[in-house]
Amino acid sequence: MASSQEEVTLLGATGSPFVCRVHIALKLKGVQYKYVEENLRNKSELLLKSNPVHKKVPVFIHNEKPIAESLVIVEYIDETWKNNPILPSDPYQRALARFWSKFIDDKVFGAAWKSVFTADEKEREKNVEEAIEALQFLENEIKDKKFFGGEEIGLVDIAAVYIAFWVPMVQEIAGLELFTSEKFPKLHNWSQEFLNHPIVKESLPPRDPVFSFFKGLYESLFGSK
Repeated sequence: MASSQEEVTLLGATGSPFVCRVHIALKLKGVQYKYVEENLRNKSELLLKSNPVHKKVPVFIHNEKPIAESLVIVEYIDETWKNNPILPSDPYQRALARFWSKFIDDKVFGAAWKSVFTADEKEREKNVEEAIEALQFLENEIKDKKFFGGEEIGLVDIAAVYIAFWVPMVQEIAGLELFTSEKFPKLHNWSQEFLNHPIVKESLPPRDPVFSFFKGLYESLFGSK
C-alpha cells in the first residue's frame, strides 16, 4: 500500500487502453492514487512538463518523479510495491512476459486499429490479416491457462486488456470478425475470465461512452451507415 507520505498521481484519458493498464496495476497492488483526467485536445501544463518527449498519457507521477509509457509504468509499480507480483520471479519467465507484452503493442495493437480506422480498403485487408496472424500466436501461447502467467493476472494479461475490451468494440463498429470465440476459443475464454476479474471490472472505463466515441471516429472516416 502507498503510505501517507507518498504522492501517487496518474494522468490519463478514460478511453485509453494504455491508461487502463496502469489502473489495473495500481488496483492489483492496492495503491491509493489520485487520477487526473486529461483533455487531449488541450493538454495540461503538468502533462507537457511531465512527458515532454511524447506529450501523451498515461503519465505516472510518484513523489514528483514522472514516468511515461504504460508498460514501463506497470513494471515500475511492480518493482516499487512488492505485494501481488505482476512479473514472475524467474528471469526466463520475466523475459517471456516482456516479449509477449511488447508483441501485443508491436503486432496486435496497430494492426487491429488499422483494420478498422484506415480509409484505404487494401490497407485495411492487409491489417486484418496481420491482426488475425498475431492473435493466433497468442491463442497458441495461452494454451489452457487461466491467465498468461498462470493462476494470477500478470504483465501480459494487463498488456492484453486492449484485446479483451477494445478489440470486440471496434470490430463491432466496423462489422469485422477479428477476435471471435470460433476463431480463437482459448484466447476468448481468457478474455472472459480476465474481464470478469473484480480488479479488472473496477478498472475498465464504461463501455457505452467509449463505444460512442469510437463509433463517431469511424463515421467521421467513412460516413454514417
